[in-house]
Amino acid sequence: MTEYLLWRHALDDGETTTVYAVRHAVRHTHVRVHFFARPRRLDVWCRAAGVEEAVVGGFFVRDPYRPLGEVWIDGRAVRHEPAPARYAPRRACVVSDGDGVRIVPRAGAPQDPVGHLLQAGPLLVADGVVAFDPHADHEGFSAGAEQFDSDITAERHPRAALGVSDAALVTVACDGRRSGVDAGLSMLELAGVMVKLGAQHAINLDGGGSTTLVHRGHLLNRPYSTQDQPAPQSRRVVTALAFEPC
Repeated sequence: MTEYLLWRHALDDGETTTVYAVRHAVRHTHVRVHFFARPRRLDVWCRAAGVEEAVVGGFFVRDPYRPLGEVWIDGRAVRHEPAPARYAPRRACVVSDGDGVRIVPRAGAPQDPVGHLLQAGPLLVADGVVAFDPHADHEGFSAGAEQFDSDITAERHPRAALGVSDAALVTVACDGRRSGVDAGLSMLELAGVMVKLGAQHAINLDGGGSTTLVHRGHLLNRPYSTQDQPAPQSRRVVTALAFEPC
């Protein structure tokens, strides 16, 4: 049971961007984390694996490719590159187990999850209001920017997110990096979108050229890795969240 939304999102400075959202009914949906030891283009993998609904997962580092932040699948930890020790307990994560799906700081999740856990962030929404503060750097994404290509919380980019409410799981992606066509969203603008979609809690997922949202087996967004590249193409990723009927 899903609902698909697509709109042109007007920004305060007159720019616009394309936003895609898919709502999944909580009581009919199970969320699984998938890890790709060999990075895969998510839309291509979904077609091959018969997965209808998915969104890009957490961040990753290259050489060798591995998740940046914790990943647990069916109670087993995946080898990963840890976040800076000062910030790792604060960084938001998605937990999916017998108690459902929730978005919490890592310190608020089980130490050894029995189900699935994916660390990403920053936290965008808490208790139905915008939680992201561009000046606070509570989760250390600006301070730890050396683990990324740049400070992921700065400026507008293609982005992806997951929101949770009592009734629905909402996956969102936006286009960007297309001058005069799609500006992308800032982290604060993305948080505002998640609140408008009814998320009680929401987390930022991997973005930029990795932004990938699949619905009914089809890629919804138009991924661009660089500004105004000739044509969109999804980037190979290391983790994903898949939404399965139950």
